[in-house]
Amino acid sequence: MNTPLLLVLLAVAAHAAPPTVDHARDFILKSEATLDELSATSDRAAWVYANFITYDSEKLSADAGRAYSAEAAKLAKESRYFERLDLPPDLARKFLLLKLQVSAPMPADPKEQKELAELGVGLDAAYSKWKHCPKPDKCMTFEEIDDRFRLSRDPQELAELWAGWHAVGVPMRAKYARFVELSNKGSRDLGFKDTAHLWRAGYDMTPEQFEAELDRLWLQLKPLYDSLHAYVGRKLNEKYGPGTVGEDGLIPAHLMGNMWAQTWDNTYDFVAPPKTKKPYDLTEELVKRKTDEKQMVKYGEGFFSSLGFAPLPQTFWERSLLKRPQDREVVCYASAWDVETNDDIRIKMCTKITAEDFITVHHELGHNYYQRAYGAQPYLFKNSANDGFHEALGDTIALAITPEYLKKVGLIDRVPGSDSDLDLLLKMALERVAFQPFGLLVDKWRWGVFSGDIKPETYNKAWWDLRKKYQGVKPPTPRTEADFDPGAKYHIPGNTPYARYFLATVLQFQFYRSLCQQSGFKGPLHRCSFYGDKAAGDKLNKMMSMGASRPWPDALEAVTGQRQMDATAILEYFAPLKKWLDEQNKGQVVGWKAE
Repeated sequence: MNTPLLLVLLAVAAHAAPPTVDHARDFILKSEATLDELSATSDRAAWVYANFITYDSEKLSADAGRAYSAEAAKLAKESRYFERLDLPPDLARKFLLLKLQVSAPMPADPKEQKELAELGVGLDAAYSKWKHCPKPDKCMTFEEIDDRFRLSRDPQELAELWAGWHAVGVPMRAKYARFVELSNKGSRDLGFKDTAHLWRAGYDMTPEQFEAELDRLWLQLKPLYDSLHAYVGRKLNEKYGPGTVGEDGLIPAHLMGNMWAQTWDNTYDFVAPPKTKKPYDLTEELVKRKTDEKQMVKYGEGFFSSLGFAPLPQTFWERSLLKRPQDREVVCYASAWDVETNDDIRIKMCTKITAEDFITVHHELGHNYYQRAYGAQPYLFKNSANDGFHEALGDTIALAITPEYLKKVGLIDRVPGSDSDLDLLLKMALERVAFQPFGLLVDKWRWGVFSGDIKPETYNKAWWDLRKKYQGVKPPTPRTEADFDPGAKYHIPGNTPYARYFLATVLQFQFYRSLCQQSGFKGPLHRCSFYGDKAAGDKLNKMMSMGASRPWPDALEAVTGQRQMDATAILEYFAPLKKWLDEQNKGQVVGWKAE
C-alpha cells in the first residue's frame, strides 16, 4: 500500500527514530500532492454530473467523490500519528485543515464509504430532478415555481406551490438520517465528537466559542430585524386582510415572495413606503436593454476589472454554464468552480435576466476571483480564511452596485435623489437583514441533528421550532413528522454548511465600510461605491491571496484593520431605515410568540 504515511513510517523505521517535524512536513507534502490530483478528478466528474444528470454521470461523480473523500479521511486518520509533535504554526494549521477537507467524512468500512457517497449524490439528485405536478399533464421545475413566488399575490396558489415543492423532502427523510449516522462515524474516526463538532472546528476558535460568536452577532442585529418583521407583518395584514398575521405575530412563510421566506424583497411592491415611486426597476432595465446571460456576467467581470483584477480567462467563457439547457437535466443551483488548474475557473447557473441574478453573478464571480488569488498557495491553503470570507467577497461588490454605479455602466439614465434612499434601503433590508435569522438557523438545526440533540423522529418539529424562534414565521399548512421540510432547502440534501452565509452578510458590510473609508467617501454609507478604486482592489487582493494560510483575524485585519467580526456596519448602513421603521411601528407590538 503506497501511502504518504507508509512512506514516512519506512523512513522512520530506517533511522530507528521517532517521528520528527521533518517527517510530518514530508507527510503533508505527499498528502497535498495526492489530494490535489484526486480533487481535480472529482471536480471534473462533479462538473459533468451537474451539467448532464444521468444514471452514469451520477455514478461516476459518486465514485470520484468517494475516492477523494476516502483518501482525505484516510490521510486525516494517519495524520494523528504526528499529534504529539510540537509543530510550527503553518504545519499545525495544515494538519487541522487536512481533517476538515470533507463536510461528510468517510467511515472506515469500504461498504459504508460507498453507501455514504451514494447517499450524498442521491440526495442531491433527488432535489435537482424534483418537479411539482399540480396536474398529471403539468409539471413545474423549481425555477418555474420560483417565478410564480416572485410574481403571484394569490395566497391559495402560493400555499399550493409551497406545499408542492416541500413534498421533495418526504422521500429523503430516512436516507438523510442514515447519511447523518455514517457521516458521524467518519467524524469520530478523525477525533471529533460528531460532524457538527467537525464543522465548527474550522474557525480558529473552539466549536463552543464559534457558536457563542454567532449568537453575539445575531443579538447585535436582532433589534433591526424585529423592527423590519413588525412593519412587514402589518403590511401583510393590509394586503391580504386582518388576521393574516395573527395574535402570535408569526408571518405565514408562503407570503414572503421566497420559498423559504429567507429573503423578502419580492414583497417590495406592497410594503414600499406610501406615496413613493420606485426610482428604478433593475430587472426591467436589464430586459429593456436586451441583456443576455453572457452580458450579465460581463457586468460582474467589469467591476472586478475596474479594481485592477485581470480579466476572466478565455476558458471561463468556453467551459461555464450560463443558461439552462433545453435538452437535458442539470443542477441549476448557482455555483463557482476551480477545476483543473489555478486559472480554470467557471460558474454554473441557469441565469435569468433579473436583478436577483445580476447580484448572484457578482457573488459567484467573487468566489472565482478569490480562487484565482490564492491559486499559488499550497493545496491545503487553497481556500478562504474561513468560509464566510468566500461568501462575502461577491456580496461586498454587490453592495457597491449603487445607483451611481448603475449610471456609470449605463443601466440607468439618471441617479435618483436622496429622497429615494429610503426605498433602496428598505429593499436591501428585505434581502439582507431578512436573511440573517435563516442563515443562522439552518446549521443550528443541523448541529442538533449531527450531535443527536435532535432525533430523527422530531426532525420537522425542531426545524419549525427554530424557524418560529429566529425568523418569526410559520408554515402555511399543517406539518407533521411525515414531512421533511428541511429537505426542501438545497443545502440540506446537498450537505453544504450554511453558517458561512450568515457570516458572509456580517463580513460583507464590514469589508464594504472599510473599503469606503479608505476610498475617502464621506456621505451616508449606503451611497458609497468603490467601483474603479484600485486601492480597494489592492486591499482585497492582499486578503484573498492569503487563502487559508493565516487565521481569519489576520485576513480580516488586512481589509478592515479589525480583528473581530462586527455587525455594527450593518446597523450603520441601515440607520436611516431603522429610524423610519420605528416611527411606523409606534403603537404596534414588535416581536412574536414562538410557542
